Amino acid sequence: MAKSRAQELPGGAEELFAGHPESLEVYRAVRGAVEELGGARERVTRSQVAWARRRGFAYAWRPGQYVRSTVPLVLSVALPRQLTHPRVKEVAHPSPGTWMHHLELSGAGDVDEEVVDLLRQAAEAAGPQQPGAASPAAPGAPETGA
Repeated sequence: MAKSRAQELPGGAEELFAGHPESLEVYRAVRGAVEELGGARERVTRSQVAWARRRGFAYAWRPGQYVRSTVPLVLSVALPRQLTHPRVKEVAHPSPGTWMHHLELSGAGDVDEEVVDLLRQAAEAAGPQQPGAASPAAPGAPETGA
């Protein structure tokens, strides 16, 4: 397996969002929604938090890290088709069969049913739940055979 170029942060999301409590709060709401879906691995690097099943499907990042912005968090959701949705600020088409939908999240309350539905669609398109990843059936339970 090829080794990823991005190095994981030892302090996790708390390190990534240090000094930005609003960003951390919104990230926690997104993480909770992803955990409810189950079967995703989380990876935190210097630039973002990524969730994946067979492939990546959602990415949370702080726009102020790159451009002047007052938005605490952007959620980028990968889907196999382009959506026209009022909450989507921008859509990129980084590769054949993948459209990246960027949503600006101003607070934890923005992680509502619409956002959860987009995350669900992206997670399903990213493949089956991963063994050993978070499962909605038994959060925090030991893995089978442990």
